[in-house]
Amino acid sequence: MNKIAVIGSGTMGNGIAHVFAQNGFNVSIIDISEDALKKALATIEKNLSRQVEKGTISSDVKTQTLANLSTTTFMKEGLKDVELVVEAATENLELKLKIFKDVDEATKPGTILASNTSSISITQIASVTKSPGHVIGMHFMNPVPVMKLVEIIRGYNTSNETTHAIMELSRKLGKIPVEVNDYPGFVANRILMPMINEAIYSVYEGVAGVTEIDTVMKLGMAHPMGPLQLADFIGLDVCLSILRVLHDGFGNPKYAPCPLLVNMVQAGHKGVKTSSGFYKYIAGSKDLVVSDQFRK
Repeated sequence: MNKIAVIGSGTMGNGIAHVFAQNGFNVSIIDISEDALKKALATIEKNLSRQVEKGTISSDVKTQTLANLSTTTFMKEGLKDVELVVEAATENLELKLKIFKDVDEATKPGTILASNTSSISITQIASVTKSPGHVIGMHFMNPVPVMKLVEIIRGYNTSNETTHAIMELSRKLGKIPVEVNDYPGFVANRILMPMINEAIYSVYEGVAGVTEIDTVMKLGMAHPMGPLQLADFIGLDVCLSILRVLHDGFGNPKYAPCPLLVNMVQAGHKGVKTSSGFYKYIAGSKDLVVSDQFRK
């Protein structure tokens, strides 16, 4: 396996492309927006420069990594002769179903189709393809170049051969793959999102303030980042979407999103991406400042 395509050039997409290209793969990044593709390449170059400054890679590796990347807004062009497609588009079921249907028609038989989805059913995604045995989940963690874990999600029809190939490929990328089965939220988000939701409920019900809740989890549970700061980092809209997948998938009220989370997303306070969530984010500042709405 040498040539791959990554669909979507956002935070996860450009991170996935970065890791594959740095490990010698020829990577085609596909997006509907030329501006998004330019931004993705700029982000990858910036992150590679940071690696060079830290001494983790040489300048030659940076140059070769960038040479391994190409971009296009034309899906058929980007999918030509690829052996693996990794979809990293927005966490939206209808969009993913359309992408996989189109990709299935545009790629050669035997191409492995992977989704970076953090919660949507791989079985459902695979159902729109002609070869569901070649469809699998490949859930990278953010930031992709740094985080070691990849959740490998087997759909109901995912073949042993496909699973083995993606497990081995993940190891070649320097990642640690963990195989899980296809149920709502998989493992990472089935456990993480209820914790984040409970932290939000604790704010909503006045149990404690934002800083206090995050401090308890950082100092008491040895978490590197508190759940509310982590929710901002993930994106409150993404957290809400995943909780709704869990709630719909299991029909269990324990997964119901906190009303405060719903209101924040509806008001446009989505965390780091909008510069405002439980904390406010000022360009150039590393200070963690609680948003005005949550100050005592």
